[in-house]
Amino acid sequence: MKEKDDKINKTNAARLLDQAGVAYKLVPYIVDENDLSAQHIAAQLNEPIEQVFKTLVLRGDKSGVFVCVVPGNDEVDLKKAAKVSGNKNCDMVAMKELLGLTGYIRGGCSPIGMKKKYPTYIHETCILFDYIYVSAGVRGLQLEINPEDLIKMCEITEADLTKE
Repeated sequence: MKEKDDKINKTNAARLLDQAGVAYKLVPYIVDENDLSAQHIAAQLNEPIEQVFKTLVLRGDKSGVFVCVVPGNDEVDLKKAAKVSGNKNCDMVAMKELLGLTGYIRGGCSPIGMKKKYPTYIHETCILFDYIYVSAGVRGLQLEINPEDLIKMCEITEADLTKE
């Protein structure tokens, strides 16, 4: 599944996957600075939006920073995210805090290789697919990865995280 391509620079997330012996594929797409949405990425990749996951960084009132990885067509349910992460309530971190907390920018935030290891939760539908897409850590590059491999490597908890 892993393909060597000299034109694509390896990201930190890809190097960590290599070190762990996890199969993946780096998949480039054209960035639109005016549209960093998962819908745009799914259209570029010609893949169903349900398989293109976005990485969201939140802060809980008890646990502090944690991460939710949800399908691109869904919104995170803050009540569900708070409950699963052991908080009474939570909110998205401010965009200006994202780089300092994770090492990643908006539109290029990967659940793999953040500056710190934050508790991470992925929407339970991920295991319905042989592979999903998550950011490779830069805009314009996605990782195609088996969700079970991602869950194991990053010690991610599966949960219902989205609005009905």
